[in-house]
Amino acid sequence: MTAQTPNVVLTLDPEATGLLKHGINFKKSPQNNKSYIIYKSSDGFRACRNQCKHQGGLFIKDIEDLDNRTVKCTKHTWKLNVSTMKYVNPPDSFFQDELEVEIRDDGGLQLVELCPTDPWMADAREPEELKEGEVKVTYLTHACMELQLGRRRFMFDPWLKGPAFARGWWLLHEPPSDSLDRLCAADLIYISHMHSDHLSYPTLKILSEKRPDIPIYVGDTSRPVFWYLDQSQVKLTNINVVPFGVWQNIDEHLRFMILMDGVHPEMDTCIIVEYKGHKILNTVDCTRPNGGRLPQNVDLMMGDFAGGASGFPMTFYGGKYSDSWKADFIKTERKKLRNYKAQLVKSLQPKIYCPFAGYFVEAHPSDRYIKDTNFKNSPDDLNGLINEVAPDIKTWTPKPGAVLDLGLALKDPKKSAKQREAIINPPASAKIYKDSWDFDLYVEELNSAIDSEIFRHQNWIPFYYTWAGFQNYNLVVRMIETDDDFEPLVEGYDYLVDFLDLSFPTTRPEREHSYLEIKNRVGVMRYTVLHGTLWDNLYIGFQNRISRNPDVYHHKFWNHFQIELPLHNPDWDQFLREVTPN
Repeated sequence: MTAQTPNVVLTLDPEATGLLKHGINFKKSPQNNKSYIIYKSSDGFRACRNQCKHQGGLFIKDIEDLDNRTVKCTKHTWKLNVSTMKYVNPPDSFFQDELEVEIRDDGGLQLVELCPTDPWMADAREPEELKEGEVKVTYLTHACMELQLGRRRFMFDPWLKGPAFARGWWLLHEPPSDSLDRLCAADLIYISHMHSDHLSYPTLKILSEKRPDIPIYVGDTSRPVFWYLDQSQVKLTNINVVPFGVWQNIDEHLRFMILMDGVHPEMDTCIIVEYKGHKILNTVDCTRPNGGRLPQNVDLMMGDFAGGASGFPMTFYGGKYSDSWKADFIKTERKKLRNYKAQLVKSLQPKIYCPFAGYFVEAHPSDRYIKDTNFKNSPDDLNGLINEVAPDIKTWTPKPGAVLDLGLALKDPKKSAKQREAIINPPASAKIYKDSWDFDLYVEELNSAIDSEIFRHQNWIPFYYTWAGFQNYNLVVRMIETDDDFEPLVEGYDYLVDFLDLSFPTTRPEREHSYLEIKNRVGVMRYTVLHGTLWDNLYIGFQNRISRNPDVYHHKFWNHFQIELPLHNPDWDQFLREVTPN
């Protein structure tokens, strides 16, 4: 493993250090023109890069801040309290990554960052010439790519069968007919994170029946990617958890390195694959891959493009959340995302860019409203914008089964990939879009939880939330079981949870408190409870409707139920022993 060493990113002489005022100070390095924030108080100094953790915007002084402690991002108005390095808008969200502040013997000051910040530079290799057909990249569907690298085949994020997020997401594209065979014939597989559009248990079940020992690689995230493997009963025997920022050598020519996301290091990762010195960067779903520091001039870069992978704001109701407000918000946010992606690509200057990891559709008939309102970016629109702002970067919008020959694509940089005959598209007769999804098979599996024995006893409610372990937070939530149209069920549960003391009152408490009302489709909610799964199935899968008062995002609450639930499922056998007479 590559050891981290201190790196001085900014130095102030004694005079400049003495001129630092109490509160916030903005400073720029004359060496690299990078901007930094130094906070001075009676307790000493704190410092960080002037870069928002969300999407990399610059901070400026917050004119509403009277204590000279808060800065505001110019991109999305996120606010950071530099005295605590905690984001205050949205509340209870992230901490800023700090720099070490060292006071020198002469009274000067220097800011120190641990490095390597660019771990891919370890054991750098000069690119060798690629022969025609030596490196081929085949797009299958959504985030699933197959890389042929010499004699090895490397598969990314195979979601080839079934839905994701319970019954909320379905494949937009029809994978090539041999895609499952190709998966089972792969030499190694990378799975970026635990979301079910990347970690697809219906797909992996088929894989496990044919090749349970296939090498699968995941990053060493604090929430294990395969935390649910035992409960799933999918038998995979060769899962490799690797450290971040360290080359994994497969053979003399092929190696890869997994990097963490700067915003969600507990779960999101991305990957650099290198073959004969040529780099392929896949940022997948990372919001700020590797904290925003990525290799430049890679041969091929790929990443997500669509947006719309969230329950907000489509599933919210009441207050300002009219259809027109949602439409305006979505239009603005998708434009921001498109511009951000284009600027990121421009800054990194890959030779070829490919948007992928966004081809999903809310196909189930009961989710027609979401499908009609959840507008997503087009990969062609993103590539068009990149062509405008960075015309030297070649772009590729693949169809299922399309193949890019990287060696041919790199031969003559003045020609487009298509002109160099580097791309083989699927035949005109190939089916591109899915028109059937086996809805009943998967919905029936979810609905099978409805009649579970545990739900005949109302005590399942305190048992479940005690198992979940979230409390000491001034939030009251009303949970309502509904039908597919989000109409409350006569025989369904409708209950309150007070997370301040984890009690279950019959009416809302009289104290001042935040309040959420969540309507959940009964089959998905009971399946989630019965199997102890994360609430992504409900929230990202559009299987609930949410109203909140006040209109505030409760990061601690959602983060707990989406990431921090126990790794073991609830012991319902014990529960039934407690509630059932002998």
